[in-house]
Amino acid sequence: MSHDAIIIGSGINGLAAAYHLTRRGWKVLVLEQAGVAGGAVRTGEVTLPGFRHDLCAMNLSMFAGSAFHAEHGKTLAGHGLKLLAAPRPFASVFAEDSTVPWLGVEQGLEPTLAHVTRASERDAQAWRALDARFEAEGPHLFALMGSPVPSWPAGKALWRMWRALGTRGMADTARLLMSSPRDWLTATFENDAVRALLATWGLHLDFSPDVTGGALFPYLEAMAGQRYGMALGRGGVDTVVRALVQGITAGGGQVQTNASVARIHVSEGRAQAVELADGQRHEARRAIIANVHPRALYGPLLGDAAPADSAAARALRPGPATMMVHLALDALPRWRAGAALQTFAYVHIAPSLHYMSRVYTEAQAGLLPAEPVLVVGQPTVFDPTRAPAGRHVLWVQVRVLPAQPVADAAGQIPVTPWDTLKHAYAERVLDVLETHAPGLRASVLAQHVMSPADLERENPNLVGGDSLSGSHHLDQFFVFRPAWGRSRWRTGVQGLYHVGASTWPGAGTAAASGYLLARELAP
Repeated sequence: MSHDAIIIGSGINGLAAAYHLTRRGWKVLVLEQAGVAGGAVRTGEVTLPGFRHDLCAMNLSMFAGSAFHAEHGKTLAGHGLKLLAAPRPFASVFAEDSTVPWLGVEQGLEPTLAHVTRASERDAQAWRALDARFEAEGPHLFALMGSPVPSWPAGKALWRMWRALGTRGMADTARLLMSSPRDWLTATFENDAVRALLATWGLHLDFSPDVTGGALFPYLEAMAGQRYGMALGRGGVDTVVRALVQGITAGGGQVQTNASVARIHVSEGRAQAVELADGQRHEARRAIIANVHPRALYGPLLGDAAPADSAAARALRPGPATMMVHLALDALPRWRAGAALQTFAYVHIAPSLHYMSRVYTEAQAGLLPAEPVLVVGQPTVFDPTRAPAGRHVLWVQVRVLPAQPVADAAGQIPVTPWDTLKHAYAERVLDVLETHAPGLRASVLAQHVMSPADLERENPNLVGGDSLSGSHHLDQFFVFRPAWGRSRWRTGVQGLYHVGASTWPGAGTAAASGYLLARELAP
């Protein structure tokens, strides 16, 4: 059977590429090894009937603001895409004896400044100045992040940035890109609570407070959250996946699940076909696009046909592991710091830079953190359709963990493989939650725990439970993602392309690599 393009893997980048190519008239086949499309963008009733949990990704802000959505959002809405606005995107809680129990970011400069002012009048002035900086600098940064690298569009984005900011402004941007969260936050704000509020976003992308290059993400997330809020999917994050699959099918394409690709066939230097585990063979006339981890692509999928210079891409270093704890509740958490926290999409439990640094260091040493950082998602605050009336779901992401623990930093949990360890560590997670939301345990109707090993089993791209499909440290970012010479989705094999979180511009729901490649193939 022959197709214009075959996409291996139905993560958001693979589906975005398939959708764009289908809209350009290509005959497309998407092959997914799992029983459900979506990769890390999935929703399921994993606790009790009627409770819909986003299994990995929850935040769709990057998708809502993406170039892909700008071009295809209207047609996707016709296929059922429904996005919701969360005007209070995130907050952080602090120690019980803190002079500032919590801080939050709301959509709108003045509401956010009201929060920051509670911590420091000077920091409120610094935040206002940062907002003005973002007004001038942000569009150029997003243009750079949304361009192939290296490329003329990326060069034009930098040139336009220089025209807008000048040499001094460009130097400030370069310094930001090279700064650690701690260095940048310490230079910008005086209050520890304000610093911690922003620094948590570094850990979302494998940047502890002291890792070079991590300042960019707290800056972008804080400013974007304040300006645009957060986007969620009505009924679950999988509204995006269902709309994409419906659109691909309506355009004559196919999305086939339970279809594990065993090998990519290469002849005379060109990718010709894929072979499934059951022996089926599908020919590709124009392109094969792999939305898989480079270990799989340059390993078993290509085998001896892998280019000699693919070792660096195959060796892409995973970031720390993640655990997911999904809770079905009969009430929202009663946050000790204040009832207003029940109105935010995310509540971060990461009270200080020292706390975050300790957790990261413990995880990197192979230790189970004594007190983990938690990202607590409260989607039913904005979307009551995800649970029965009066009930709620809680999305708890544990950051960060070792992929293979060697000991417990607290010396309390005997270390065994994750399959037998996960419930004991989930109890520690609940202990931390209970500290900040007393009575939470009594509200739990059911829970579902996904360890790092579970995450990799569900999605082989999440190597070792790394939800980012590769660390985003500077040696694996920009032109080095997944390796030098591979940042523009080329593989060294003609007609074979590589997209996904392990490629530029990295993890998230923006569908950027899939869309940018598809637009190159079919403008």
